[in-house]
Amino acid sequence: MTNTLHRYGSAESLDDDYVVFAIPARGLNERDAPANQRRFLEIARKHHPLNMGDASHGAAFRPSKDLNPSVHWHREHRCDFDAVLNSVSSPTTVAAVFDDETKVVAFLKDLKKADLGLSINISARLDKARACAKSAGLQRHSVEYSLGFFGQTDRMADRNTLELSTMCGHGMVSFGLVRKLIDWIKQGRRSPEQAAATMARFCSCGVFNTTRACRLLRK
Repeated sequence: MTNTLHRYGSAESLDDDYVVFAIPARGLNERDAPANQRRFLEIARKHHPLNMGDASHGAAFRPSKDLNPSVHWHREHRCDFDAVLNSVSSPTTVAAVFDDETKVVAFLKDLKKADLGLSINISARLDKARACAKSAGLQRHSVEYSLGFFGQTDRMADRNTLELSTMCGHGMVSFGLVRKLIDWIKQGRRSPEQAAATMARFCSCGVFNTTRACRLLRK
């Protein structure tokens, strides 16, 4: 189960969105999990992910305690993959995000060779995930769907806001932050790239897709 199933948007809007997880099973393969999960992230980095994360310690886009408000106007937006790799110290969930199917297939082929003994989960459009697994020579184990949102949906945010905020499955990218950054882009105070990186820093699991965010913000 993964909260990335609840990414909101049309099928076309998810064309460039792939999240690959590595997860140990509690009580079964935890002993060697940290080393194997670091190896997972090392292999992922070879294939140029957009983002990576360790659910216990943070993602490649990171906040900082040493910044003041004015710094955000000139802040670098690079990913710190080393920080993610070096932080894995106990069994956790690690993930890598891609925007290109060929990179995902190459990554899966390398994971198959590495045989890390971890559960590998691809979160993407069902047809895309199936095609990636087939191209990598893998037999799919199971499938999970999101059935969408129920209840008082009239109290939810608008579609544009949901498409961006639900890329953090834990709800750490707030509706208010998304609306504020959209307004700043319209005012010329932020570029789509700057706004996407800002949102990604709030998603500590590292599953926020900055390529998709930039595309949606430009639209």
